[in-house]
Amino acid sequence: MSVLDELKWRGLLEACTDEEGLRRRLAQGPITLYCGFDPTAESLHVGNLVPLLGLRRFQVEGHRPIAVAGGATGSIGDPSGKSRERRLLSKEELRANIEKVKLQLQKLLDFTPGSAAARLVDNADWLAPLPLLDFLREVGKHFSVGMMIAKESVRARLGDPDRGISYTEFSYMLLQAYDFYHLRKSYDCELQVGGSDQWGNITAGIDLCRKKLDAAAYGLTFPLVTDASGAKFGKTEAGAVWLDPERTSVYQFYQFWVRTDDRDVIRYLKYFTFLPREEIEALAAQHAQRPEARQAHKALARELTAMIHGPDAAEDAARASEALFGGSVEGLSPAALDQIAGEAPTVLLPTSAFEGEGLPLVEALVRAGLCPSKGQARKDIAAGGVYVNNARRADVRARLRKDELLHGKCLLLRKGKRNYALLRIEG
Repeated sequence: MSVLDELKWRGLLEACTDEEGLRRRLAQGPITLYCGFDPTAESLHVGNLVPLLGLRRFQVEGHRPIAVAGGATGSIGDPSGKSRERRLLSKEELRANIEKVKLQLQKLLDFTPGSAAARLVDNADWLAPLPLLDFLREVGKHFSVGMMIAKESVRARLGDPDRGISYTEFSYMLLQAYDFYHLRKSYDCELQVGGSDQWGNITAGIDLCRKKLDAAAYGLTFPLVTDASGAKFGKTEAGAVWLDPERTSVYQFYQFWVRTDDRDVIRYLKYFTFLPREEIEALAAQHAQRPEARQAHKALARELTAMIHGPDAAEDAARASEALFGGSVEGLSPAALDQIAGEAPTVLLPTSAFEGEGLPLVEALVRAGLCPSKGQARKDIAAGGVYVNNARRADVRARLRKDELLHGKCLLLRKGKRNYALLRIEG
């Protein structure tokens, strides 16, 4: 399949300004394309993935992607899809954010020198030095206020007298249009991609390229992702799901994907992974027959976690997830134990607690906070509801010894199906 046919099969081709023209252009050879992102945080989040992975889908077919960091536009704020104005960031904040996001982009795009090498640029490099009067004369004159008001991103805000839109955000469209013009002139960039909320900004850039350069340019948008309930994708009760493991742990990242609604999982496999069509269709068939096996969910979680955090971290997250849902702890790596420690309540104990006859299980349950008293602990053990390293212990006289410690440092206690605690050796 061509890259456009691939996007269509995956449900990723929302709209294109001139699909037939773009098909003809792609048939002639590699094209340079770009996608912009405003560095409004120290990390990208999963909501950024569809357009950035869109760049990667073109790159694997030999095309040249440019990721444009909005060092200038990020200081203004894009009104698209927003109900109110963003907090304005300082230049220092934006520069620091770009440096951190750059490391994440290296996991999504290939920057290795070559004919299809990715490039990261900052639009502050060409917008910041641009004199205001020159910008108004050379760019502003090409856009009527009526045309700008007609754009959905502006019209939605103007229709609400309580929110409105400032002149600052109103001007955002012209700045992004200038980005496309600059990239078309300086890098021979012919295609801009983005979420469907960027359609107005993209078409404005195409108009500017035509008026100032008399050059063809194309725009392509991807769908804005929602879940089966219609809610915005990438949000949890704890907030956004970040690509930075300091903000969203690898385990939590894995769990976000593995908890995908059954109605969404095949669609997300198409949107977010590079698994071939045959494999996704096989997972879809398995999911239809035995959704409770969650094979599609696990494939989705492993693929995305490996892409962002590496294969080893993905394997550790999968093993930690299995352990915390009652699976075997055999073969858990120290890194997987660390992931469990980040999720389960952890109690530190001296090595001496496990020496000699060992620590009474009854006492361990109380110290771990799984039982309120030793009497209740005895009842829970006798009822068969207590597990050590996910193996049932039904002897109220049982003791925990040093040779049971995983990697010589941890024991996983469980009461019932979901109440966990980790006993860990100090130091």
